[in-house]
Amino acid sequence: MKIIFKLIVLTIILVNNTSISAQTQGDSLFLWPDGAPGSKFFDLQEKHEVNGILRISQVTRPTIQVFLPEKEKATGAAVVICPGGGYGILAIDHEGYQIAKWLNSFGIAGIILKYRLPDDRIMEDKTIGPLMDAQQAIRMVRQNASEWNIDPEKVGIMGFSAGGHLASTAGTHFNDIVGGIEDKSSVRPDFNILIYPVVSFQEGVGHMGSRRNLIGQTNDFKLVSKYSNELQVTEETPPTFLVHSRDDKAVPVQNSIRFYEALLNYDTPSEMHLYNKGGHGYGLGREGSTSVSWPERCEAWLKEIGIVK
Repeated sequence: MKIIFKLIVLTIILVNNTSISAQTQGDSLFLWPDGAPGSKFFDLQEKHEVNGILRISQVTRPTIQVFLPEKEKATGAAVVICPGGGYGILAIDHEGYQIAKWLNSFGIAGIILKYRLPDDRIMEDKTIGPLMDAQQAIRMVRQNASEWNIDPEKVGIMGFSAGGHLASTAGTHFNDIVGGIEDKSSVRPDFNILIYPVVSFQEGVGHMGSRRNLIGQTNDFKLVSKYSNELQVTEETPPTFLVHSRDDKAVPVQNSIRFYEALLNYDTPSEMHLYNKGGHGYGLGREGSTSVSWPERCEAWLKEIGIVK
């Protein structure tokens, strides 16, 4: 009987330890367990499609997945990762999981954000849905900072393509707490990393697919300007690292250039790397081009601004 009791106790301990480990190493945590503010009920099934890369769409229950570095490597820094996909899908493999693994390799926690894509069927105001999720992700990281061994003053955000638009929005609109959230804790990221980002919604520069998906067909000057984030930079905008390629046919390189020029106006510690070739959507870099060097350059920049040692 004693042996059985000991086995039961041991099993409970093992299960509990497994739960704790899973909860902080790749398990999905809901941003809004009781439903996001302003959400509408619609029977929409999340879609996962694999055609060379994993694409997720029709997200109704946004999550974060927490990937922590090995304890001996941990720097205390964390990055919320926003995959791209034109605000229509999430390219969550090469702009999510692979990025978290890279961040972990030099001691940074990778927090993959599976955010809701703008959709009038599931949200009252689709223009704020993604930003609401990004702000909540930053809150959750800071709320769990002690448990996850994270410094709440070293929480950044990173985005690719349209995910870069979301990340740059989070880095410029942090005083606009969207969704009527009562929690007034800071949602300002401590640094931004923008990889071939959509930044502007201005004609001739912005990515029209991302613009259409987020704000619709409107030409409303105020709304277009609001989400043209190069126009929203202030002295409070966090330090930013930018990457783009001259031959990007999807998102013009001027998106990064204009954002960097706006940062220069406020003497914000920032760095931009423009590559001759690479195109678009290359994640950690396009083999055969110098764009493969950006992760190394980014790590060096994070050391320079004191995020990692």
